[in-house]
Amino acid sequence: MILKKEKPVVPPVTTIFENALTALSKEAPGYTIRLARKEDIDSVIRVNREALPENYPRAFFEDLYNSYGKSFFIAETPQGEVVGYVMCRVEYKPGFFKTLLVKSGHIVSIAVLKEHRGRSLGLGLMAHALKSLYENYGCSETYLEVRVSNNPAISLYEKLGYVKIRVEKQYYLDGEDAYIMARPLP
Repeated sequence: MILKKEKPVVPPVTTIFENALTALSKEAPGYTIRLARKEDIDSVIRVNREALPENYPRAFFEDLYNSYGKSFFIAETPQGEVVGYVMCRVEYKPGFFKTLLVKSGHIVSIAVLKEHRGRSLGLGLMAHALKSLYENYGCSETYLEVRVSNNPAISLYEKLGYVKIRVEKQYYLDGEDAYIMARPLP
């Protein structure tokens, strides 16, 4: 089912990034968002297993890190514990807002451990990913899949300028549908 095709009015990535840094300084003092390092992979897998029903094999995480490491970020506590991540991939595909092939940044997976939510870590991870997908990879748009029942995530993505493009029926292994959401960059 197609939902929207028009180009949304979106905040620029620089504004999102600045707003995220401000929110993090207030809501997550001492937490850090930084590029993932190879030694973070085990911690990222642990966060994925604890926070999401969709789990991937180790090789999947390693491939995204090795191929798109400039858009693979982690959130860590003041004590250095990894409590969240975002990992992305760059794809050439027909655009959501243009009919030609575009360089698209795919937000493959994002997660924050439950006890660390509500501190703008998801916002911070997304802001870093969007900035990198635009500045380091030259993407002209970005997209993601989200469970239709995940209202907190949908709300965050809409604040970041994403619009619902279509519904993918039974996208997840448990049969739940997904919204495909996208936004142009920057």
